[in-house]
Amino acid sequence: MILAIDQGTTGTTCFVFDDQAEPIGRAQHELTQHFPRPGWVEHDASEIWSVTQAIAGEALDDAGVRPGDLAAVGIANQRETVCVWDPATGEPLHNAIVWQDRRTAARCEELRAAGHEPLIRERTGLVLDPYFSASKIAWLLDNAAGARAKAERGALAFGTVDSFLLWRLTGGAVHATDATNASRTALYDIHANAWSKELCALFGVPREILPEVRDCAAEYGATTPDLFGAAIPIRGIAGDQQAALMGQACFTPGMMKATYGTGCFAILNTGTTTVASRNRLISTIAYRLGGETVYGLEGAIFIAGAAVQWLRDGLGIVASAAATEAMAAAADPGQEVILVPAFVGLGAPYWDAEARGALFGLTRATGPNEFARAALESVCFQTLDLVEAMRSDCGDMADTVLRVDGGMVASDWTMQRLADILGAPIDRPTIGETTALGAAYLAGLQSGLYPEPDAFAARWALDRRFTAAMDDATRVRKIAAWKDAVARTLTRAATIR
Repeated sequence: MILAIDQGTTGTTCFVFDDQAEPIGRAQHELTQHFPRPGWVEHDASEIWSVTQAIAGEALDDAGVRPGDLAAVGIANQRETVCVWDPATGEPLHNAIVWQDRRTAARCEELRAAGHEPLIRERTGLVLDPYFSASKIAWLLDNAAGARAKAERGALAFGTVDSFLLWRLTGGAVHATDATNASRTALYDIHANAWSKELCALFGVPREILPEVRDCAAEYGATTPDLFGAAIPIRGIAGDQQAALMGQACFTPGMMKATYGTGCFAILNTGTTTVASRNRLISTIAYRLGGETVYGLEGAIFIAGAAVQWLRDGLGIVASAAATEAMAAAADPGQEVILVPAFVGLGAPYWDAEARGALFGLTRATGPNEFARAALESVCFQTLDLVEAMRSDCGDMADTVLRVDGGMVASDWTMQRLADILGAPIDRPTIGETTALGAAYLAGLQSGLYPEPDAFAARWALDRRFTAAMDDATRVRKIAAWKDAVARTLTRAATIR
């Protein structure tokens, strides 16, 4: 058996997978979201740790297995979110700063104005944006009590959430991460596969606090016996989106997946070469196995499922996320309500940290149904922006079926509308929790339990394919309305960049 830890933005889920990579046990718990100021998003890393311990045990109980039955643990995690902790105690010095957080937007603009973005793009494949970890780490070092001084004398540890969990799981024995998570920090040279001294100096991050970088499938130590009653090897780590790419078996260049969770992240496998985007997409490490690096072209949408959460928790107009499907289907087709969900800025291909959400087309007749449809359609339109950018950058390579996963894909209405807006087929797999599956696959591969990528890909199974059914005139009109709404939402800095 494999225990897969999927530590996401809104919660943590643990799965137990059997020797055929089928899920047989599950447990989940939501995570408290902290918003200390507008545009700031934090998590309590200690809560992440305590929740992970609890639900790992619950997943084992649900599967009816003992810790001794486990071959290994695999970890997938929310990327870019940063933790700093005292290596002597394992205690965080400050709340973790979440990938959605925009507090370092001004610092990123200073670096851009000073002409540093080309260097960052060349070394890391990333754009200069507060989304990525480096500016967040620097902020923590300068604002958490005593952090900078501790870092300079080597008495502090930094990590993305996977590193923090690994540290705690191994009782402080291992301070490491994998290549995919390292590639999201804006401190890692994805071509040299090494931390960049130049970028560490630019952002003011001491190299000594950074974790060791390993392959996605590798030996990461073992859990301390007191946690689960046995020492279990940890043999797989990947950022959640790259884990989903592998869970979707997108091992061939040209294959593409999109994961719909809090945000939406689309990755196109570009093989062993990077693609320099002309459309402000990012080049990233898709995975590293056996020392060989495979790259991807990625677009990031900050708000996807979070738009539905806003309807439920912020406006109180839907009872549950599941209710939005029927509401969207019942919305008045004569009302063209457009939501641009820039609650924490806009991601790719705009990268406008200062943009804020907006609604267009409201009338006196607009009600909850129209709001629900606008929220779901906003995810489809944002996906279109990413796919259009990928097609522009990669040509025929990106003209492909899109494999989808994540919580939102359970909505047939949303997936059909996505196919309609993209004008392309959408494939939904039988196993929707592909992020956890990817983490399990890495641990199982390293353990000899699961086969090499080609054989694993042959096991991928289709649940349903959605094909475009919307007439061309309607599609063109709706896309034009979306693009007009985005243009009205963008700040001047993003418009002229």
